Amino acid sequence: QLELVESGGGSVQAGGSLMLSCEASGPSFFRKYMAWFRQSPSKEEREGVAFLEIRRGDSVDYADSVRDRFTVSQDGANRLSLQMNSLKAEDAGMYFCAAAMGPVFRSGWQKAKFDFWGRGTQVTETT
Repeated sequence: QLELVESGGGSVQAGGSLMLSCEASGPSFFRKYMAWFRQSPSKEEREGVAFLEIRRGDSVDYADSVRDRFTVSQDGANRLSLQMNSLKAEDAGMYFCAAAMGPVFRSGWQKAKFDFWGRGTQVTETT
């Protein structure tokens, strides 16, 4: 089994930055592919934000809405980070870390089935 625990959420002004972290506990076999998703109050579906294939650190992908503003990375053996810059109002929401045994293809990760999910960390905008 794999446990994922997100942290780092909070309130931030538009244009600000925030870093989210996801700590993984469990066999690495279960987290060959990892991603960040978010659930916004204004949207019905959870949106894939960023994707990383663990074995290939250069295999990353982003939602168009966050490309060039967000950066996903692996920090150490058990942590996935999401650096968020130039935050916008539409970035607010609950952010979830997800992991999959795979295979998950970079071209279709946003629709792929992820096997494990964290409980989320909230990002809100300060007006």
